[in-house]
Amino acid sequence: MTPVIALVGRPNVGKSTLFNQMTRSRDALVADFPGLTRDRKYGDGNYEGRRFIVIDTGGLTGDEVGLDAEMARQSTQAVDEADIVLFLVDGRAGLTAGDEMVAEHLRRTGKPAHLVVNKTDGQDPDVAAADFYSLGFESVYQIAAAHNRGIRSMLELLLEEVEEENEDSADKYPGIRIGVVGRPNVGKSTLVNRMLGEERVVVYDMPGTTRDSVYIPYERQGHEYTLIDTAGVRRRKNVHEVVEKFSIIKTLKAIEDAHVVILVIDARDGLVDQDLHLIGFVLDAGRSLVIAVNKWDGMDPEERSKVKEQVRRRLDFLDYADKHYISALHGSGVGVLYDSIQDCYESAMAKWPTNRLTAILQDAVAQHQPPMVHGRRIKLRFAHQGGSNPPVIVVHGNQTGALPGAYKRYLENTFRKVLKVNGSPIRFEFLSGENPYANKVDRLTPRQKVKKDNDLKQGRQIKKPRMKSKKKKG
Repeated sequence: MTPVIALVGRPNVGKSTLFNQMTRSRDALVADFPGLTRDRKYGDGNYEGRRFIVIDTGGLTGDEVGLDAEMARQSTQAVDEADIVLFLVDGRAGLTAGDEMVAEHLRRTGKPAHLVVNKTDGQDPDVAAADFYSLGFESVYQIAAAHNRGIRSMLELLLEEVEEENEDSADKYPGIRIGVVGRPNVGKSTLVNRMLGEERVVVYDMPGTTRDSVYIPYERQGHEYTLIDTAGVRRRKNVHEVVEKFSIIKTLKAIEDAHVVILVIDARDGLVDQDLHLIGFVLDAGRSLVIAVNKWDGMDPEERSKVKEQVRRRLDFLDYADKHYISALHGSGVGVLYDSIQDCYESAMAKWPTNRLTAILQDAVAQHQPPMVHGRRIKLRFAHQGGSNPPVIVVHGNQTGALPGAYKRYLENTFRKVLKVNGSPIRFEFLSGENPYANKVDRLTPRQKVKKDNDLKQGRQIKKPRMKSKKKKG
């Protein structure tokens, strides 16, 4: 399962800087004064193919009041939600009373935490960390977040521990994992109950009832499934309760853990921006997607026509994803969801031989060749599969870095059509081979070398120099 990593510590110890390095982003604000992060922020990280979610929290001092107390409660909730807790301290400032208070607070939670000594650049890391061993943490990491030093080795060890703990997750949550996500009060829990055929999830006519993700293994018609019911995700400005704020993390984690995601949309509200944000996260995670437009019952034909037109127009980029118009309350259209779920799973987990993928690539190139770059044609030679869920197709050739986005979309559409990939995104990786003649001696005269350089700059085709033939005597 996708691990959640929480960053906690005093203000201005470098949590936001570490967050940005781990997520390779600039999503968290960074400045050289304390208390900048007033709310927690979450991001998606990837280390050598292993995905994780990072939570950046506000600073803790141990004696917070007012707004600082609210920040402290959110940090505490982040610790409860996380699989890994990283306690950051400042190696330049040394051990402070605030660090000792935060360490005591973490010990009271009972959650295993790792001590991270930051800002060790410009000094001996062992000397910088010496004072902090008195806090009693078993694992201590020495990093310089601003210079991205020590972070990769730290992630390697941390994620290995999580993988060992989650080795039995496939047995715990068997079959196809289905994440049910959407805004609050769109009918997610009602849909889960309808799909299960029993009242397994509490349903009330009020938003925000589901406070945590619920994993429910079950069997249907000989197939094993695990339904993941999640808390609704609201627009940030409408999120007020602390528990509801952190249930967003569980929703994002459920998307990462799922094979297929069902996005539930309220037909009476229509498609709103928050639905599009959720779709974006599903696609970024590479998960298969099924759209379920709920509360379809009781709508007149004119209203239904408007909703369908809006979905068609705003989701034209998701032409490969099935869209169902259902009533979770009455059960109409719910059974058909399983056909789409099965298709999505089979597409996401499919295995294709290299010779078939290469044949598709060669046919696509023959029908529509790649463009010329600097007077040379981009060549795509062969393709093989590089992964599943989502399917990854690796294409080898030369000058692939110059391949236009339009041609990449052409390849994706061609492969999707031929391989019949339904509901799942396809990711491409393009690799260029080295020039086999790059290290060979160029046997040209000085004048010919100058002409060759000029031809390359002008993008002209280079002609091989003519060799003078010796005239026969007599």
